[in-house]
Amino acid sequence: MTRHTLLASTGAALALIFSAAPVAAASAQTPSVAGLPYDARRGVFTFAAGLDASLPAVVQVTTLGQSRGPRSDGDPKPSQGGSGVIIDAANGIIVTNNHVIENGQKFTVDLSDGRLFDAVLIGADKATDIAVLKIEGAGLSQVQTVDSDTLRTGDLAFAVGYPLGLDQTLTMGVISGLNRSGMGDAIEDYIQTDAAVNSGNSGGPLLDSRGRLIGINTSILSGGMGGGNDGIAFAVPTRIMMFVVDQLRATGEVKRGQIGVALGSLTAERARELGLNLVRGAVVYDAAPGSSAEAAGLRPGDVITRIQNRPVANAGSVQATVGIARPGATLPVVYLRDGREATTSLTVQSSDLPAVRVGRSATMARGLTFRNAGEGAQITVVEAGSAAAAAGVQAGDVVVSAGGASVSDMTALATALQAAAGAAELTVMRDGERITIHLPG
Repeated sequence: MTRHTLLASTGAALALIFSAAPVAAASAQTPSVAGLPYDARRGVFTFAAGLDASLPAVVQVTTLGQSRGPRSDGDPKPSQGGSGVIIDAANGIIVTNNHVIENGQKFTVDLSDGRLFDAVLIGADKATDIAVLKIEGAGLSQVQTVDSDTLRTGDLAFAVGYPLGLDQTLTMGVISGLNRSGMGDAIEDYIQTDAAVNSGNSGGPLLDSRGRLIGINTSILSGGMGGGNDGIAFAVPTRIMMFVVDQLRATGEVKRGQIGVALGSLTAERARELGLNLVRGAVVYDAAPGSSAEAAGLRPGDVITRIQNRPVANAGSVQATVGIARPGATLPVVYLRDGREATTSLTVQSSDLPAVRVGRSATMARGLTFRNAGEGAQITVVEAGSAAAAAGVQAGDVVVSAGGASVSDMTALATALQAAAGAAELTVMRDGERITIHLPG
């Protein structure tokens, strides 16, 4: 099976057949099928009434990029296209995919009523594949947005967009699964649907049976060589979409918190090593010194099974939750240690970390990680490409003085590096030899 194809878009056709007794042409009698929307005047089952108001808000997005060859007119040429949806008509705000507008020089938006607008890019977020465009125009329509956390597997879903060069197209399916991750992107918590989505649907809306926005169609999983619709499509849920859109509209960029933990997905092999009888969870590989994960007591080998009351399928599940949490937010965590369940809380930290981070058993500063070593502080990790690496610091060095001050342990070294506003001179012991290293600021 090939990796999911970025939406130039998704899905397998779903046919839902509602059968009912024939309705006499002269009769407006409602068939005895409870709960299905029915148009008595025409004698048909239909979802049109709920969807009609939303369809005018679905737009076609064309991205024009810089021409690779010489062009006499100097204009950018069309490079790719997709779909989008208006979520704020008063301000002309459109949501689409980042990969639809990526590397574009100019953007145009076609409405279903035939009007064409130039659009301005407000901002984009590659990690969630969300982008925001803005147009200026009167008489725009918008969709109503609903909280994607209210969805259930089996709910009806409608994908709308402009696939394969066609005009606006509506397809129907169901929610096939929730909280999907592991596709390889940074922030993953997808809605899975079998509503037919194909190339050109990227950035278009996934709607519920009342025409409300529940997600943005983003990618497909395709087993065919052509990357076509095989009935497995993914959408970014509105829970993540609105977090990203709000930040892009406010500042043009997305700032995320972090918890300072290195994670891997729990596999069957790793589960056997840990003596566990489950294969869903995120394995803690390391907790950074001074991080929220360290403060919460997480250790290598712990397996996170729930975070913020959401099940954890793999490392992507944790990244998705932390990735839309604001600094200062508290996230309850359930984890396994030695096969026993325990709980803790993580406080989301700002991505702008302090220069020196002191932990319980290690400290990080200037691309170095160091620990206590009897007399002095031993360097355990030197970050590749850091100024410390360029200066010649090596893992295994024991720092005995910094900036002229004696270093007795990692706390003393952290204090000395904090006090040194710029360059600092380190004296290290390496293979029994004292070496002086000039550490840039």
